[in-house]
Amino acid sequence: MSISKVIAGVVFNVAFYALLLFVPAGTLRWCRAWVFLAVTVAVMAAAIYSMLPDNAGLFSERAIGVIQKGQPLWDRILVTLLVVSFVGQIVFIPLDVFRFHLAPKPSGLVSCLGLALYVAGWWIMTLAMKVNHFAVPVVRLQEERHQRVIDTGVYAVVRHPMYAGFAPMAVGPALWLGSYVAALLAIVPIAVLAVRSVLEERFLKRELKGYHAYREKVRYRLIPFVW
Repeated sequence: MSISKVIAGVVFNVAFYALLLFVPAGTLRWCRAWVFLAVTVAVMAAAIYSMLPDNAGLFSERAIGVIQKGQPLWDRILVTLLVVSFVGQIVFIPLDVFRFHLAPKPSGLVSCLGLALYVAGWWIMTLAMKVNHFAVPVVRLQEERHQRVIDTGVYAVVRHPMYAGFAPMAVGPALWLGSYVAALLAIVPIAVLAVRSVLEERFLKRELKGYHAYREKVRYRLIPFVW
């Protein structure tokens, strides 16, 4: 994948976030949203820089989309629910901040913690993608890419580090931007990913050689020493 396409991907993602935030807010005068977008550019740029050029193939695969050939029907349903619930949660943030006011706003300390959680979530996901060249956004057996089990790096700690990183990445923006209720709504896409992780493991145990042994070696699915 060319650098121009990678840059275009970053621009698209940041523009999409901006659309989800500023249109429901009805104003561009939202300093924290601009800071959030700037941080998003920074973490995405850092992630790309740390992975290129060795992971260029992964960027190409992830750019294909969330519905692909060979993807089980249950994953198509779950990934659709994931996208809809996550987008809905982001849209709810400005609605609550500027219109609903359903709960008191987080304190400055909690808000800063939210931004730190967002960065930490991106960091965990970046570490996962850096070692796993097969971390595509859909569940399918990548025979054409000679998929194998990855058990190094963060995959030696939990079996689904990208899903683990998604949780703080979903909760953090709501706290930073000022909505406790939106932070609670992050439970929905996180729960979808938790269900997906269970079904994905059944699929990989059946289809991917060595995955059963990997499950025995790495005991925890998402949260070390918990689950």
